[in-house]
Amino acid sequence: MSIIKERLKNGIITENATFVQVLGMCPTLAVTTSAKNGLGMGLATTAVLICSNMAISLVRKLIPPNIRIPSFVVIIASFVTVIELLLEGYMTALYDSLGLFIPLIVVNCIILGRAEAYASKNSIWASLFDGLGAGLGFTLSLTIMGIIREFLGTGKVFNKIIMPTTFEPALIMIMAPGAFFALGILMAILNAYQLKK
Repeated sequence: MSIIKERLKNGIITENATFVQVLGMCPTLAVTTSAKNGLGMGLATTAVLICSNMAISLVRKLIPPNIRIPSFVVIIASFVTVIELLLEGYMTALYDSLGLFIPLIVVNCIILGRAEAYASKNSIWASLFDGLGAGLGFTLSLTIMGIIREFLGTGKVFNKIIMPTTFEPALIMIMAPGAFFALGILMAILNAYQLKK
């Protein structure tokens, strides 16, 4: 039970991919124009993380060391293709809004990093929770950024109007610079919190 708690805490807080390790910046900055996009991308990445971690852990002793990374990429790409087809078939609006960033999950350094650093050296059970923790941390980060950017940029959260009609949205928040502002502020808050501990 302690491995589950440790892996989840590690992925969500201690080694949060976005705010601590500063990994996966391409989807973090690009798709978080809305909370829905952030949540959708985070969940898709979480599904790939869990499945690829488990598969890599399962076959880790069968893969020769000199072809380890290409093998990991093939395994990850297979799961990304499945997720992409499921999104295209059943969640067309989300698929359209995420666009090119779904296939780019294959080269997301978070997934390959977890495969190399953890799944290739540990059991399937531990790798499952490592993938879940890292995925939930990434999903939480993207969703928080999406909420902040959507709220300040449109006055909505999850496409529901929150602010009165007199609210003047800061349109820069749903543009590229807004992603950097939101990320910088959230990282500063997290660092200030860590320094107080």
